[in-house]
Amino acid sequence: MTLENDKRADHNQELYRRWRDARSDWDTEARYDIDFYHGNHFSSDEVDELQSRNQADVPMDRIGPAVEKFKAVLTSRAPAFTMTPREDSDVKVASIWRTIMGYVWGNSDGDWQLKQAIHDYATTGMGYLYTYIDPESDFGRGDVKFTYVNPFRVYVSPNTRNRWFDDAEGVILSTILSGEQVISLYPELGEQVNPETGEKETGIIQDLNTYLEEDYPEAMNSNGKKIFTPAEVKDLDYFERNKYQILERFYKVKVNFYRVIDMQSGEEVIFSDEEYEEFIENNREQIEASQYQIIPVKQTRVKVCASIGQVVLYETILNTDHYPIVPIPNIFTETPYPKSDVSRARPMQRLLNKLWSLALSHAQASGGLKLLVPLGSVEDLGQLERDWANPNAVIEVDSTQGEPHFPAPQPLAGEFYKLIQQCEFYIDFTFGLPEMMHGFAEKAPDTVKGTERMIALGTDRPKSKLRDIEFSINRLGQVLYNLSKGHYTYKKIFRLNSANNDITEATVNSYDDKVGSILDIKKEKHNLGQHDIRIEPGSTLPTNKWAELGVYMEAFQMGIVDKVEVLKKNPEIFDKEAILRRTDEKNQLMQQVQAMSEQIKNLEGDLQTAQRESVSDRKRVEVEKFKSRLADVASDAKADRRVQLNNLQTKVKLEAEKLANVRADASSAPENFGTS
Repeated sequence: MTLENDKRADHNQELYRRWRDARSDWDTEARYDIDFYHGNHFSSDEVDELQSRNQADVPMDRIGPAVEKFKAVLTSRAPAFTMTPREDSDVKVASIWRTIMGYVWGNSDGDWQLKQAIHDYATTGMGYLYTYIDPESDFGRGDVKFTYVNPFRVYVSPNTRNRWFDDAEGVILSTILSGEQVISLYPELGEQVNPETGEKETGIIQDLNTYLEEDYPEAMNSNGKKIFTPAEVKDLDYFERNKYQILERFYKVKVNFYRVIDMQSGEEVIFSDEEYEEFIENNREQIEASQYQIIPVKQTRVKVCASIGQVVLYETILNTDHYPIVPIPNIFTETPYPKSDVSRARPMQRLLNKLWSLALSHAQASGGLKLLVPLGSVEDLGQLERDWANPNAVIEVDSTQGEPHFPAPQPLAGEFYKLIQQCEFYIDFTFGLPEMMHGFAEKAPDTVKGTERMIALGTDRPKSKLRDIEFSINRLGQVLYNLSKGHYTYKKIFRLNSANNDITEATVNSYDDKVGSILDIKKEKHNLGQHDIRIEPGSTLPTNKWAELGVYMEAFQMGIVDKVEVLKKNPEIFDKEAILRRTDEKNQLMQQVQAMSEQIKNLEGDLQTAQRESVSDRKRVEVEKFKSRLADVASDAKADRRVQLNNLQTKVKLEAEKLANVRADASSAPENFGTS
């Protein structure tokens, strides 16, 4: 590879510099917000001023815990995806796609990725989820995945007004790597062997422009809580000085497609340019005979151009019409630069810190004993100070000049502490978190219904924010759906672990003479948007498991659900699978007992008939034999039932002992007033 300036690489660099400079103000504000989350609330000048007044530079951090609780509430559970066919598609196909989406979510550690994106959403105002194809996954066959992306690595045209950047000129993802990392990913940039001479030649990486700055701005504040930032630790490795920047620019283009309709069968297939050329080559006679109707169309697709320095690494077109970098804006401003919850709470946190510092200063002043000595009443004040610490000291004073006395400290007004509480409440209110959701038992209502109502009211604001987040997750699902169509065109079995350790399987591109293809993704590759992808509203929010159990108990009493479903919802019973197996065994035993009872009942009916028909001694003998036979059958049935019921009673007793131990352990644990 030779080093040549590429106009595409130059264009990437130009757009990067423009869009970086356009968001500089957002960078500064976001760094302030991150500092406040980490507890760095004071600048160097503020620390010096506080220390000069002998005041503590210790913040009363309310923002950090609020952010953590906010994340816990919004990401309590994994989102539940639903797939709805847009047309009269097979419902089974939609079920397969649900399994595929669940597989992608689990394979990407989706719960953690979403939690980190929500963290950025709360602290900087913008979270990002990036969809991609991992070429090394599944032993080189590749897998569709997604990951969170630090918002400081994403650069967008400032002119965009759409919350998902649909109208953006493009999106740039910046990645800073060391020289060794770059060569590992792109060996053609490193040392090469000349095929003609067999000699080693120096790679062009040494001629590329190094990148001296990071994508992360410096911290704005600092105090006793020292937090290292990426900008501070970038140079800690003194032996690795060369850093390189890879720019991946995503932008939308129009791509040619061809709708080919078989005039005889009515079957329609969509081909790309390459697939269409192959189709023409193999079906020239049929095309000349007008067996196919061909309709050329143009569709929007996302193209990515990756460059490093002056070199273009690769170009490719993705099988999606949405940007694979999905934004999650917080307080949307119709720009790529939203505001965060921390930015709203920051002024109140500053006021809270000042009030807290004054309270500490007053406590220090009030806690120390102060002695007022009239002028001239003591000859040696130094000796008085030394003697004052001796409980048995005799101190001589001139009472004519007055006597030493202690001034009574003046307490802070009650409104002062009320103001502190109001500041704390406002910060929690900004994040939509009542005090009880932080686990403060004294803030909880006296009744269970009151607690449930408070929890419901306390989650109204998080639910409102969750609706906005769900819009972005739906967009993420659409991109994953499109990329999966373009990638999973080979035979593959998707396995997904669901509740109660049940395993759901879905097979694609598998052919059978009897049932045909289970799901032929190859045919659906270019058909984007055949299913509407949504997540169930509120599926990530926490639930009250005991309240849910109560609902199922009421449904059971109404005959809507069976005992099995009630058992699944009981939070105290852990070994549900074993109990369900034993329940099946019990049901089978009871069915056997019922069958034997029916047999005895039939024999008793036959006996009564025989007694009525007995008219001779011979008949009486037959009746006596029948009685003996009936007694034997009944005795055997009772004995067998007794043994089986004894075994069952033993199992039930063991399970009761286990449940008692579980409840004993649970009662010794501290009470949790939050949601499960």
